[in-house]
Amino acid sequence: MATLKERLKKISNRIKEDKFIEGRGLGNEISFYIFDYDPKDELEVRDFIKILHKEFNNGLYNRRIIEFDLYKMLIEITKEKRIFDRIFDMEERQGKDALFKAMTTFAKPEIFLQKIKEQMGEHNVVFLTGVGKVYPFVRSHNILNNLQEVLDKIPVILFYPGQYSGQDLQLFGKFKDDNYYRAFRLVD
Repeated sequence: MATLKERLKKISNRIKEDKFIEGRGLGNEISFYIFDYDPKDELEVRDFIKILHKEFNNGLYNRRIIEFDLYKMLIEITKEKRIFDRIFDMEERQGKDALFKAMTTFAKPEIFLQKIKEQMGEHNVVFLTGVGKVYPFVRSHNILNNLQEVLDKIPVILFYPGQYSGQDLQLFGKFKDDNYYRAFRLVD
């Protein structure tokens, strides 16, 4: 199996491919990709994402990347709903279960999808990050399952700290997410 560095280096070439932007296969499948990695490599992957931004958002390629960090989006949503300042107090007074219930009642996929739709602009490649940081309030398969309604032909890369078998997702190598089989592995 290839090392993380070898796999990361393949991402750029993959994004440059015409079939990456145009879609894939005869069945006109959605262009959703997953780059899975060992959670211990999170910081290295984050640094590489910054390199990809610089490479593709400088105008040399017809690729314009936008990153949606699900954790940062959740924080933004809590601030918009004016509950951010009360979150820590709620956890302390009512416990983690109450906090989880409160957070999941407003952290619905539809809210994230609306924000993505509003912010897309002229971008034609989407990076989804922050999956591990936002767990368990937001589940990546819920976002992916609903995202195709918003981003019909735009390729999406989910950077996933865990394993993707091609059939299911396992966050941190421990938490099995619901099956998600519509995405392709970005690189092996």
